[in-house]
Amino acid sequence: MTTNKRIVLSSDHSGIPLRQVVAAHIAAKGWEVVDIGPTSSESTPYPKHGEAAAQLVASGDCRFGIVLCGTGQGIMMASNKVKGIRCGVCSDTFSARMIREHNNANMLSMGVRVIGEGVALDIVDAFLSAQFEGGRHAMRVEMIEALEV
Repeated sequence: MTTNKRIVLSSDHSGIPLRQVVAAHIAAKGWEVVDIGPTSSESTPYPKHGEAAAQLVASGDCRFGIVLCGTGQGIMMASNKVKGIRCGVCSDTFSARMIREHNNANMLSMGVRVIGEGVALDIVDAFLSAQFEGGRHAMRVEMIEALEV
């Protein structure tokens, strides 16, 4: 995994307002934000935005990715189709910390119709501050990676 301080953000049309808040929040914490849109509130399909963000993480251009859609589920599923991506949808800080510590997640997904702004920022902080524990979890992550085609 890359150690750069770049995070890609993307969403569908429903996620634009929260994505902008998250971008400002992580930029204030010293991260370089790569916001790949969209910028228009016109309906746009979440799979293409999840894939685009995941490609930047998988290539090493960005260390992490944060993606948003209505529930967080669809964009997470699309992101996980890219080899090398481990993206989890979170609506609480415990899950956000655990996907980093136990699953070495490199992407976070959130549902803008599920959580509010304050909770979203807490989730982002939990995700970014957690570190992969390795040990017995490394073997499990390797097993997940072996499933990729």
